Amino acid sequence: MTTLAMVSLVSMLGWLILVVANYRSYNLPRAKMLRQIAMWVALFAIIAMVFKALGFS
Repeated sequence: MTTLAMVSLVSMLGWLILVVANYRSYNLPRAKMLRQIAMWVALFAIIAMVFKALGFS
């Protein structure tokens, strides 16, 4: 794994942590929060797959 890939992975995890913290601050129901987190994870996974398919990783 290259340094750039590690930076991308850490930054994506950081954004996910910020999203979770934001949702927790609004006291959303746990089911709704988990569903939205799953959508964020799916979005990041799709973006990562597109970058991999284009040869950026």
